[in-house]
Amino acid sequence: MSLIRRRKATTEAEKASTSEEKKDHDEITEEGGDNKKELAAKMKRSDEEKTKKKKSKGNKNWSCIDGCCWFIGCICTIWWLLLFLYNMMPSSLPNFVTEVITGPLPDPPGVKLRKEGLRAKHPVVFVPGIVTGGLELWEGHECAEGLFRKRMWGGTFGEVYKRPLCWVDHMSLDNETGLDPPGIRLRPVSGLVAADYFMPGYFVWAVLIANLAQIGYEEKTMYMAAYDWRLSFQNTEVRDQTLSRIKSNIELMVTTNNGNKAVVIPHSMGVLYFLHFMKWVEAPAPMGGGGGPDWCAKHIKAVINIGGPFLGVPKAVAGLFSSEAKDIAVARAIAPGFLSNDIFRLQTLQHVMKMSRTWDSTMSMIPKGGDTIWGGLEWSPEEDYLPSKRRKMRNESEITSKHENESLLSQNKIHYGRIISFGKDIAEVPASQIERIEFRDADKGHNAANTTCRDVWTEYHDMGIKGITAIANYKVYTSDSIPDLLHYVAPKMMERGSKHFSYGIADDLDDPKYQHYRYWSNPLETKLPNAPEMEIFSMYGVGIPTERAYIYKLSPAADCYIPFQIDSSIDGEDEDNCLEDGVFTVDGDETVPVLSAGFMNAKGWRGKTRFNPSGIRTYNREYDHAPPANLLEGRGTQSGAHVDIMGNFQLMEDIIRVAAGAAGEELGGDQVHSDIFKWSEKINLAL
Repeated sequence: MSLIRRRKATTEAEKASTSEEKKDHDEITEEGGDNKKELAAKMKRSDEEKTKKKKSKGNKNWSCIDGCCWFIGCICTIWWLLLFLYNMMPSSLPNFVTEVITGPLPDPPGVKLRKEGLRAKHPVVFVPGIVTGGLELWEGHECAEGLFRKRMWGGTFGEVYKRPLCWVDHMSLDNETGLDPPGIRLRPVSGLVAADYFMPGYFVWAVLIANLAQIGYEEKTMYMAAYDWRLSFQNTEVRDQTLSRIKSNIELMVTTNNGNKAVVIPHSMGVLYFLHFMKWVEAPAPMGGGGGPDWCAKHIKAVINIGGPFLGVPKAVAGLFSSEAKDIAVARAIAPGFLSNDIFRLQTLQHVMKMSRTWDSTMSMIPKGGDTIWGGLEWSPEEDYLPSKRRKMRNESEITSKHENESLLSQNKIHYGRIISFGKDIAEVPASQIERIEFRDADKGHNAANTTCRDVWTEYHDMGIKGITAIANYKVYTSDSIPDLLHYVAPKMMERGSKHFSYGIADDLDDPKYQHYRYWSNPLETKLPNAPEMEIFSMYGVGIPTERAYIYKLSPAADCYIPFQIDSSIDGEDEDNCLEDGVFTVDGDETVPVLSAGFMNAKGWRGKTRFNPSGIRTYNREYDHAPPANLLEGRGTQSGAHVDIMGNFQLMEDIIRVAAGAAGEELGGDQVHSDIFKWSEKINLAL
């Protein structure tokens, strides 16, 4: 009992103690309640501030470049996934599916001609055009570490979005010399892989090479004359001795193929490059290759020009003037400011302009021949071009009556000679109503932005509002005034270019000045070789609207901006107006107008002329564009587009027949769908 009483007493004592402690705690709590509330409030505020800082930090790190990189990364991932799945499929599955949908497929040209008994005979030389040849890094800045002998141009273009500013620096040439900048060396990829594919899945020469292989061609009988397409043509020899290498390789191939002459196949700007080569190889050293006046006659059977911009392209003018073409202008209209603002942390169009204006080769494609060829304020060779008439002729094989033609022409005369017009009204009104203020000697003024835009400096940043206004007040520019316009807005670029290219028409081709290399790529200022047995083909696509003239407007003022842009808000009133998104179009291959691709073979070189004194036979072979029938047909086997034509079955068949020994007459001579002969007759050129 006593033990129980002691335990009970102890329990009562503990309860009393606990009660006292609780009472003391309550008193302390009451005394410190206010302090704890203040402390809790401070801690809450501190947590909220930390949360805001994290959010702010997150927002700061997630910039436009992140969104763009994710977007491009997703596209590339999907592309590579589709490419992987395509390569994992049995090789016969795509053909099987296509045949189920469209019926039996025709044999590729190489297979078809092999069955006919054709075999490899003449060695073949490919001359790629601008941008289609790969360039790899041999020396670079610190930002390009790990890219030795990796492609900076062509392939996957991974460096464009991984390190865009670094890529721009390495793709640019020196603005003073037009050669390598200090510490940077990009060189052309060698071999057939240099331009077989532009990027994975996008062929350039690969399909033609594969079809030539079907009749027995291999690497020892095919040669890719790769060159650095950024350089002026003569500078490819100065820096890389490319012209000498082409000469040596052709000589070797002819010697090792039983003396069979070479068939040379240039594409796009490669046409102008090889025209330069034919003058260089026969000119005496040191300016030329020293091959003598009969080198071409001894070594070349035929030159098959594909999509050749013999007389330049208006597209080059828009590119040099405002870094635009029709597609870019439309993109700027859809997303105003997008291409002019901070994409990849750079002003995209400004950097494109800064980079491309260091590429001297782009100046080789400025229109040649002036108003005599391209037309003036009141006329142009293609002024009677009617898209609806051409579609009718294609679909119904009918020719519109002369009366219809005259009626439509009177209602629809387009001034294609006005290559640049400031405003739709200026593009359409009679020349007598246009009041122009001379711009050539106008004061350029001063641009305050030129001290803040050095990282994206273009020559526009040395021009103030006075210069911009002077250009707009001249109102309209024809081919005669285009070189002066470019000299005014880009004097450094044109100073370099004028040492390498010319855009006129020779009065006397025997004048010694035309022995200089600056004239060699202009067919209107040079003679073809003395090679009467040689043949020259011009093969090109037709039936696609092709840029011919532009309507411009002033850009909204902003720092680091390009002051002029195509006015993509302007469209024609009907389908025969040929005006869409501020661009007038004519017949062509989407890049080169028919006039540029076909005139020299249709008239300038046809028969014995002062430009073709030995009477080399010339042929125009046009390929009417037909889009792919379905997605399974890829880029199409009847395409006339500037690059896609390289997969055109009929074109490849013609090329393979010539390589196997056929002459132009055996192909059927001229094959023409456009009005090139009619337009050529309108041009008053002394022959």
